[in-house]
This record gives sequence, structure tokens and C-alpha cells, in this order.
Amino acid sequence: MSAPSVHLIGAGGQLGRVLSARSFAGGAPIGYTSTDVDLADGDSVRRVLAALQPGDVVLNTAAYTDVDGAETDRAGAYAVNAGGPAHLAEVTAAAGARLIHVSTDYVFTGDPGRTAPFEPADLDPRQAPATVYGASKLAGERAAQAADPAATIVRTSWLYTGAAESPDFVGTMRRLEASRPQVMVVDDQRGSPTYVADLADGLVELVEQVWADPSITAGAVLHAAGAGEATWYRLARAVFAGIGADPDRVHPCTTADFPRPAPRPPFSVLGGRSWTAAGLTPLRPWPAALTAALTHRP
Repeated sequence: MSAPSVHLIGAGGQLGRVLSARSFAGGAPIGYTSTDVDLADGDSVRRVLAALQPGDVVLNTAAYTDVDGAETDRAGAYAVNAGGPAHLAEVTAAAGARLIHVSTDYVFTGDPGRTAPFEPADLDPRQAPATVYGASKLAGERAAQAADPAATIVRTSWLYTGAAESPDFVGTMRRLEASRPQVMVVDDQRGSPTYVADLADGLVELVEQVWADPSITAGAVLHAAGAGEATWYRLARAVFAGIGADPDRVHPCTTADFPRPAPRPPFSVLGGRSWTAAGLTPLRPWPAALTAALTHRP
């Protein structure tokens, strides 16, 4: 019998590109982009994963991530974020493979008065996420584990690469630093900045743990995010300082100063107890990870 394989869905995305360059115990992942598979189409998913073997891992990093666009494209968001994981889970359950599905902090409503990081058990089934994006991602989590109870959910948050050309927050701040004398940044939303390379390393460790002992995280919901918390304002100041710019050029503002179609959670900090309880290496504190991202060091 051949060694198990990793089938990487979303290989062309932010996280998928980093994972594509990683080496797993079974070798390099087999990557699929949106041109290879349509997650909204069950036949497309079944066709692409027709050769899936027992013990293989399907790692889903693909998603409909346009948070504001989802507010007016509910059908599109649900087709990918809810329908996609369901189709993948149906295939992994039938093949005896494992689905690892990457989700988001937006599944939490984000009580502004909260101070304790969210752990998986803190999800209140009586409350709905505040955005279509968050609701569709939560529906995807539930659909995946309904179709394949062994599926593992990994929630993360505030993902960035550190590259100046990246469309994420850190990349945006780097470009604004080069083009504006001052920048206004929201200071009343708190979350967990996560360096994409750290999350990728954590997912590699998780996959290899699944191969060593599939029972440890079967059916688990885990949180994997940069340790600690920050506001967007604090993160922006750290970016400026990290590239040698004056952080005092960053000025705080409120969410009300920059209204968006989709409301952002005022608090969505993710705790790491579930991750470490599963025997996995905690992701490092976000300030150290940001320094590594900005200086291109491990």
C-alpha cells in the first residue's frame, strides 16, 4: 500500500500557496486550485478526489473570503463555505480519509465586553454570527462534521503573509506607509494576528499527528492563531515600527469612523488551549511572528 497523501484544496490561496511549498511525511501535497475543482459542485469534488485512499488527508483552505461581498451574495458564500465542506466530507467519509477544514474567528458574534479568548466550547448555539461570511463558515463547519463525524475543524484569524504586495492587513499597512504621511486605523476591534507561515507549520504538524494517531483529533474543533491579542491599530503600529517607520504616524479611530457593509466582531481573540491539549505546538506570540514575517526570517 502506498504512503498516505495530502490533497490540498485551495492551493492558489494565501494559505494554500505556503502549504504547497511544505513537505509532509508522505511527500509534497497534491494541490488543487479553483480551476481544478468547484467546491460548490459535488460532482466536481467527487471527480477530483476519485482516487482518495484510506489514510489520506484532505486539507481544505479554500473559502469565499469577501466578507463585505458576501452580504449581497449570500448564495455564493454559502455554496462555497457551506456546500464545499459538505461535499468534501462526504468524499472523505466514503474513502476512510480525514478532512481538515480551516475556518474562522468570524463564527463568533464577538461580544464587545468580553476579555477572555474564545475556546471552541465557547460557541453559543443560540447566537448567530453577525455576518453572512461568518454564518456561512459556521454552516460549513457543521455540515462537514455532519457528513463526516471524524472531520477536524481548525479556526484561525487575522491571517497575513508580511509581504508588501499582499492584499492582507499587514501588506496594506506597508503600502500605506509608503504612500501616506498619516494613517487612521480602527482601535476598537480585538483579535489574534496570525502569520500564515506559523499556521502552515501547525497544519503540517496536525496532518502528521493524524497519520500517527487518527483518534487524537477525530471530530475535534481546534483554534490555531497567533498567541496574544491586538487591535488593528496596535498591529498597524507594530508593522510601521517593524519596517523602520515612525509608528506615531498611525492614529486610532473607531469602527463607526469606517462603516463597512459587514459588521466586524469587536472581539474575536482565539485561545490556544484546544490546540495544545491535542499535543500540538502552540503558535508563537504574534509580535515575534510579525517580526519574522517582516524580516523574512523563520
